[in-house]
Amino acid sequence: MKLLVIEDEPKLAEYLRKGLGEEGFVVDVAHDGVDGLHRATEYAYDAIVLDRMLPGIDGIAVLAALRTGRQTPVLMLTAQGRVEDRVQGLQAGADDYLVKPFAFSELVARLHGLLRRARGIAAPAEATVLRMADLELDLIRRKAVRAGQRLDLTAKEFNLLSLLLRRQGEVLSRTELAEQVWDMNFDSETNVVEVAVRRLRGKLDQPFERPLLHTVRGMGYVLEPRPAEAQP
Repeated sequence: MKLLVIEDEPKLAEYLRKGLGEEGFVVDVAHDGVDGLHRATEYAYDAIVLDRMLPGIDGIAVLAALRTGRQTPVLMLTAQGRVEDRVQGLQAGADDYLVKPFAFSELVARLHGLLRRARGIAAPAEATVLRMADLELDLIRRKAVRAGQRLDLTAKEFNLLSLLLRRQGEVLSRTELAEQVWDMNFDSETNVVEVAVRRLRGKLDQPFERPLLHTVRGMGYVLEPRPAEAQP
């Protein structure tokens, strides 16, 4: 999926480029309204993240011009969170509206929602028992079992495993894990994720022959069944 981020603040633009790239998106960045509108109308994108306050042409004007010829899904990102501001953005043609400061995980979830709606795909119903191979996680009873053996997990370890199991087969970045499980920001220097993954792996995989939790070098972690010899 290819995204265009139109954001004039360099640090936030780089944050979005890096974070969304880790989520598997291909990201182009424009730092003003003129360049953003040019890219949005000349090239094909699956969705656009558009800042409202931009030099050159502001976000509302970019959106209005874009809507004369293209229906690319647009998520408007802005510090202006008043009801009238949100209404104006949506009336101008935005498909969603997110107010700064925002949680990166919410931005990603909203983008996936926009992309699903654009493709006409409904969100699946939420399961209360998650399963993969011989692993079962009961979200209501807060119980994790592998091969018939109960895993003694802490609350954070349970939440970490729950997230990995919900997204099984997807590589989740350290950034997303830190934010969703520990509510920590993107720039944190802590190694809490690495420590927690190591401890979870000790309980989840070490007692068993077949590992489920894998490290993808430079990208993050993925929960998926593989033969033991495929472990990096």
